[in-house]
Parts: sequence; structure tokens; C-alpha cells
Amino acid sequence: MDSIISGSGAQDACTAASSSLCGYALLFNGLSLIPIWHYLLGFLIGSVVFLYNFLEFHFLEDLLSGFRGSPAKFTYNSGSEIYSGVASKCRIIHGRYLATPWLSSPHIQTTFLNFFGRPPSFSYRRQIFHASDGGTIALDWLMSSDVSGGAFHMESSISRDDTTPIVVVVPGLTSDSASPYLKHLAFNTAKRGWNVVVSNHRGLGGVSVTSDCFYNAGWTEDIRVVLHYLHKEYPKAPLFAVGTSIGANILVKYLGEDGENVPIAGAVAICSPWDLLIGDRFINRRLVQKLYDRALTIGLQGYAQLHQPRYSRLADWDGIKKSRSIRDFDNYATCLAGKFETVDTYYRKCSSSNYVGNVSVPLLCISALDDPVCTREAIPWDECRLNQHKIAFHNMLFKSLNWEKQI
Repeated sequence: MDSIISGSGAQDACTAASSSLCGYALLFNGLSLIPIWHYLLGFLIGSVVFLYNFLEFHFLEDLLSGFRGSPAKFTYNSGSEIYSGVASKCRIIHGRYLATPWLSSPHIQTTFLNFFGRPPSFSYRRQIFHASDGGTIALDWLMSSDVSGGAFHMESSISRDDTTPIVVVVPGLTSDSASPYLKHLAFNTAKRGWNVVVSNHRGLGGVSVTSDCFYNAGWTEDIRVVLHYLHKEYPKAPLFAVGTSIGANILVKYLGEDGENVPIAGAVAICSPWDLLIGDRFINRRLVQKLYDRALTIGLQGYAQLHQPRYSRLADWDGIKKSRSIRDFDNYATCLAGKFETVDTYYRKCSSSNYVGNVSVPLLCISALDDPVCTREAIPWDECRLNQHKIAFHNMLFKSLNWEKQI
């Protein structure tokens, strides 16, 4: 009896298997009747949807809003005389911003200027500044007189009694004065009647590292000595400072450290990462951010390669070469050269969000809420409201600036 049942069960199993195969065969035959171009169209639509979401385009949102753009938002102290007396009257920052439709992605905008931005053609006037520790800093000048009338022409350097305002620019990570976004910034600022000087980080701008100090996200000594030098050299010229990305973090940290003892009349922080620990977590969150992380790491390794003899002596050269993330590089290079206990210690100590409350000069902070590297999660909203000298200006649309990324 058991053998009969077993035989019957086996037969039923074969029948079931045959039915399944028959079903798949029918499905395959049905699918083969669909024209191939339908598949290609479906693949194309799927790819477009994937890229639209992956690159965070907002073209459809702009279309639905009638391409009216979105207004900038401000976070400031309600009793701020700077806002009521100055910022509230600046019409340009109270307008609406609409991205160029085919650039309506923070990732496309991030790379566009660097590769296709066609920076203005001009030459800086180089000044070599020597720090007290033996470090060398390249100061690259562009005078308003050099670009007057839209053309570039060299004239004599500024005099000690010149009253033309001077803007000191602090670049982002691995950026220098030759970076396209900085050339645009310098040229357009000079065209408006200001003298501009880009304070390149140590080891960048074509100069060697001549001491055992490397710059990092919290290294404020260079901008401190440069600003005091310029104030002493040109006492009648109002000083202003602009920092971008890591340069913005360094600038705000310096302003907070020195409080009222700074020689500048005002400052602008563009796309600051604010909290480096939050930024480290954010840049490892999604695949697209990890691509930025890898690209920035390659840039840092290129910087280290330029100064291999000192890094080999002060840091872990094998670890630097094997680094696959900014955190890896900071672990094997920055922490050892800068004498930080751990990477998290370095990030905590060097985050400018800890110093915002002590800033005592007018400070305009410009951030993009969809910045692909400097996340909005790190923006110190409460500190913006408490500090009467600080105004935070932000928009959902990404700036047409580099970054090194250079976040």
C-alpha cells in the first residue's frame, strides 16, 4: 500500500513540475511577442527615473511651481541691527532663486563649474608670506585696478594709505587660488571695486611645506597672522574675509576664538560643514555621498604626495596610501601630524559650530539645504538666532560653486 501511494505521489509531483515548466514556457512565449523597442523604452524610462532620484533633480518640482523659484530664508536674532540696518535692505538676497533647468541637481551643479565653468583669464600677483614657525603661505592678489573696465591689466601695487576694501579669501579643502570657483569669486569681487587676496593653505598654490605644521579643518593660526599682517600693512583699508567649505569652517572658528580681537569689519562663510562629526556620518550614508568621499580622499592623497618626505616622517605613509575615505586619511595623516588623540577628537575640537556664539563681527553664512556634502543637519540654527552679529542665509537650491569638495 505504501509503495502505491509513493508512486502516485511521485506521479503527481512530476505533473506539477510539468505544469510549472509549461507555465514558464507560456510566459516566455508571451514575453517574446512584445516588440523589443517596448523593452528598450521601459529600460530608458526606468533609467531616467533612477537617475532623476539618484542625482536629486528638482526639475519637476520647479515645473509644477511655474518656474517661479524659491525664496531665500533667513535665520537671525530678532534684535539684530545688522539685519534691520543692512541685510533687510539688500534686494538681491531677498529675491527668488531658480536653477537653470538642466542644472537642477545639486550634484550636477557641484561638478559643472569645476569642469565647464570657463574661469576668467587673469594672473594673480604673488606674495610669499613667512609664518613665525617657518611655514610658507602664498598670498595671491587681484586688484580692482587690474580688472577695471572688464579687461585685465597690471598696475602698481596698492599703497599703505589706500582705502580700498580688501577681501581675504580662505579656500576649501585642497583648493587653491587657481580653482575655477575661486577665480570667478576673485574676478567678480575685484570688478566691483574691491582688492582681493587669496590666502592659500600651506602646501598649496605651488609652494612647499617648509615646517612641520600642515593645515587642517581647524588650523586657524595662518588666517590669524595673515589678517593681522594685512591690517598692519594697510591700516586704512577695511578688511573683510570670505571662507568657502573647509575654509569657511576655519574662518568661523577663528572669529569665535578671537571674539572682538579681530581686525576685520565683516565676514562671509559659504557652504561651511559646521559640525565635522555630523559631516563624517553624513558622507558615509548613501552611495552618492560615498562617491564624494572617495573623490575628496584622492585629492587629499594627491596633496600628501606633494609633500611625501614630511608626511613619511610625521604620519603613517602606508596608511595614507591605503586610505579609502576622508576619515581614513585623517586617521593616518591629520591626527598624527596635528597630534589629535582620535579622529572623533579632531572633528569635535575643530567644528566651527562650537565657536559661533563668540563671533563678534558681522557674519553672513550662506548654506544650501540640499548641499550634497555639507548637510543641513549640521547647521547651528539656534546659535544663529542667539548671536546678534550672525545672519544665516539659506536656500533649498544648491549654489553654483565648487567644492572640492574640494565639501
